[in-house]
Amino acid sequence: MTVASPLPFTDSEIQVLKNRYENAGQGHVFKFFDSISQDEKVELLKQLVEIDVDNLNTIYKKAIEGAEMATKGVDELKPLSPDVFDSVLKHNDEQLKEWEMLGLQQIAHGKVAVILMAGGQGTRLGSSDPKGCYNINLPSGKSLFQLQAERILKAQELAHQHRNEQDPQETIIPWYIMTSGPTNQPTYDFFKKNNFFGLKEENVIFFEQGTLPCLTMDGKIILETKSKVAIAPDGNGGIYKALQEKGIIRSLRERGIEYSHCYCVDNCLARVADPVFIGYCVSKGTDCGVKVVGKMAPEEPVGIVCVRNGKYAVVEYSEITQETANERYPDGSLKYGAANIANHFFSTSFLERVPSFQSELEYHIAKKKIKYTNLETGEQIVPKTNSGMKLECFVFDVFPYAHNMSVLEVKRQDEFSPLKNAPGSGADCPETSRRDIVAQHVRFIENAGGKVVGDTDDYEQLVFEISPAVSYAGEGLKQIVSGKIVKAPATIETLDDLIRATC
Repeated sequence: MTVASPLPFTDSEIQVLKNRYENAGQGHVFKFFDSISQDEKVELLKQLVEIDVDNLNTIYKKAIEGAEMATKGVDELKPLSPDVFDSVLKHNDEQLKEWEMLGLQQIAHGKVAVILMAGGQGTRLGSSDPKGCYNINLPSGKSLFQLQAERILKAQELAHQHRNEQDPQETIIPWYIMTSGPTNQPTYDFFKKNNFFGLKEENVIFFEQGTLPCLTMDGKIILETKSKVAIAPDGNGGIYKALQEKGIIRSLRERGIEYSHCYCVDNCLARVADPVFIGYCVSKGTDCGVKVVGKMAPEEPVGIVCVRNGKYAVVEYSEITQETANERYPDGSLKYGAANIANHFFSTSFLERVPSFQSELEYHIAKKKIKYTNLETGEQIVPKTNSGMKLECFVFDVFPYAHNMSVLEVKRQDEFSPLKNAPGSGADCPETSRRDIVAQHVRFIENAGGKVVGDTDDYEQLVFEISPAVSYAGEGLKQIVSGKIVKAPATIETLDDLIRATC
C-alpha cells in the first residue's frame, strides 16, 4: 500500500499561487487540481512555482507582435560591409597562417573555451538518443561527440607547441556542453561510458538549457495531463540565460577564459576551437563573430547574415524578395550570400553583457502538434495537426547588440555538413555526412601530395578515414604521403597506421 506524501506547500502558499495565475489569465492550470492525487498535486505545484507566468505572457505578446511584423516584410536590408566581412577563399595562405598562429597562441595561454549546443535528440534520424551520440556509419564507427572530442584533443596538442618551454602546465580547452532535459543524463552517461574520449572529466562541463511552457494559439498554457504542464526547450538562443543561471560565466572567468567558440552538434565538419576563426576574431577586436558559407544559389533556403534596419541580423530566406536574393556584386558573387551555419565566436565580456539586453530579445513562434488535455472532459488529445506553439529564441538574436561584429566566410566543403534528416533522405542526412568527411580526408591526402586508391570513387562507400587526433585540418601528413599512394580500405588512427597504408 502506497501512502500519499503530504503537500510541501501550505494552503496559503497554494492560494497565492492560484491568485498569481488567475491574475495572469492562466488560472485554468488549476482546473483539475481538486480531483488529482496528492502526488500529482505535488508534481503540478512544483512546475507552476518555477514558471514566471507574467514574463511568459510578455514573451508571448512580443512573439505575436514580431510574427505580425515579419508578415509585413523587412523595412531595409543591406549587405555586409567589407569592414566586418572577410573570406578565407580570398585571402592568401600567409594571412590564414597569421590568424591560425594567433588563435593557437590564445589557446596555449588558456584563453579559449568551446561551447557546444547539444540539446537536440535524434528523433528525425530514427534514434531516441542525443543527436551527438549518432553514428553516421564512418569506417571507425565514431559518433559526432567523439569526432568533436578528438578535434579538441588535437587543437590542444597543436597549441601546446606555442607554450613557453619553461611552463610545465598542460594546454586545456574547456568544453561546455549545453544539453536539454531529455538529453542531459544520456549525454553524460555516454561520455562517462567512453571515458570522455580521452579528455579529462573536469574539463567537460554539462549544463541544461531552459524550458518554457507550450501555449495554445491564443497564449494559454497547455496542460499535457491533468497534473503536468507541456514544456519545451527555449531554443538555442536559450544558451545565454543558461550560461548565466548555471554558473558557466563564472566558470569562464575563474578559468581565465576570454573567448569562446560556440557551435551546433549536428555539423560533422565543425572545426572545434578553430584557431583560424579565433585568431581572425581576436585580431579584429571582435565581441561577437560568426562563420558563414557562401550561398549555393539565390533560392537556397538558408538564413542570411546581413544588416536589417541598421543592425546586424540573420534574415530568413522567406523574408527576402526574389529580386533582392538575386542581387550580385560586379564579380558575380551574391550580395546576400553569407549563409548562417550556427557557428559563433563570443568574448566573455560580451556574454556578461547579454543580461543588460536580455529582456529585449524576441522569441519566435514554432507551431507544433502538442499533446493536450481537454479542459471540459479531462481527456488527453494526441493531435494530428498543429495544436499549439513552442516559443524559441535563436542564438543569433544577439547580433544587433554586438559592438564589434566580425563575419568570416569559410569553405562549405571543409566546414559545413549538417545532419538534419533521416537516413535515405538524400540531403543533410547520415549518408551525406559520411560522404563529406571521407571526401575531406581524401583531400587531406591529395593536398599533401599523395593519392588515395580504393575499390570505389563513391565517397558514400569508400572505406577511408583519418582520425582528427592524427590531423586537425590536413597538417602533418605531407612528410609521409607526398608522392605516394595510400591504399583504401584504411582507418587511420595513428601516424603508424598511415605509414602502413602508404606505398
